[in-house]
Amino acid sequence: MEVKPSSYRILMKGVEIGHGEAHPGRWLAINPGNAVGTLEGDNTQEPAFGLPAVWIDDSLREQAQVQGYTVVAASTVIATHFNHVLNQYAAELFGRQEAQMLFDRVSKELPKMTENMIPDMLSLTVLHKVLQNLLAEQVPIRDMRTILEALAEHAPEQKDPAELTAVVRVALRRAITQHWFGDKEEIQVIGLDAGLERLLLQAMQSGGGLEPGLAENIEQQALDAVRRQEMSGGVPVLLVNHALRSLLSRFLRRSLPQLAVLSNMEISEGRHIRMTSMIGGQNH
Repeated sequence: MEVKPSSYRILMKGVEIGHGEAHPGRWLAINPGNAVGTLEGDNTQEPAFGLPAVWIDDSLREQAQVQGYTVVAASTVIATHFNHVLNQYAAELFGRQEAQMLFDRVSKELPKMTENMIPDMLSLTVLHKVLQNLLAEQVPIRDMRTILEALAEHAPEQKDPAELTAVVRVALRRAITQHWFGDKEEIQVIGLDAGLERLLLQAMQSGGGLEPGLAENIEQQALDAVRRQEMSGGVPVLLVNHALRSLLSRFLRRSLPQLAVLSNMEISEGRHIRMTSMIGGQNH
């Protein structure tokens, strides 16, 4: 496939997973949602997050900043896009060999803790799957001590990687809260209506699926809530009952990969939670 001089492609195992344009010597003026007026240049979309943008000449750089645009160099556009794609596909890039190498490194740092853990307590396959699950939802895996402590406590009775992932996520609640909200005391999240929550819990417990109409409604309301959250400068996080987290995350991730679905047990102590939008209510 021929690539234009101003274009670039990001490949993983020979398959394209991202592409965009970058014009060296020009600047990308990105509208974060509150920029005023128009700019002379080539209209486009910022490749990582899809925001409206314009490629402008250097002479318009200051004017664009005054009008409220975020102005970045071509090299920054590529680096940001690459980093975004890397986060998106981290779970696929993290194979069994990487899991083994990571465990070997941790074993040298924490020999007593990791002694006899693999394969006596849990298999490499299960550890790999748990770490993949965390990466798939952008949960940092730097704190391997906490991850392995949680697995050591629960792996003897529980072998299901999905259940073990849920346990590890709760143990990592400080890292998860920090990752999405930084040091903010008040965290702004999207909530789930109590009536809809009960309905979903009943459907899950009975083993029945969601009615197509309800599923579509939830998806549309989630999309609207995420748009509002991003327009106001907030992070797209949906906070739900712990029992529903995994189900809703799998369901919504297909259409809203930028949405993080967290459970009420994954928020660290001392944070004030404010619901900015609600999914459900009178609309479900």
